[in-house]
Amino acid sequence: MGIQLSESAAARVSGYLRDQPEALGLRLSVRKTGCSGYAYVVDLTDTVSADDQVFESRGVKVIVASESLAMVDGTEIDYAKQGFGAQFVFRNPNVAAECGCGESFTTA
Repeated sequence: MGIQLSESAAARVSGYLRDQPEALGLRLSVRKTGCSGYAYVVDLTDTVSADDQVFESRGVKVIVASESLAMVDGTEIDYAKQGFGAQFVFRNPNVAAECGCGESFTTA
């Protein structure tokens, strides 16, 4: 399935990558946290490990560690502006439940 970026997310990440030319792409992973179990971790990265999966979406490389892939495979990342703020939004088909504040999730 892979990871997809919306047009607005790809534009935002491309801007970050222009500002940090040593970065190879966007790293997506998860960490245990919160009341529902896991939270997304998004960072720029300048390394790709042997166990990473690399996807390309709209010209942006998205790097996912193999231990996170089962929880995020098929996710679309969007970048949405709401009021005075903006944030990345994750549409993850693997999510079974989310906490009330939207900061963490569980998978089936």
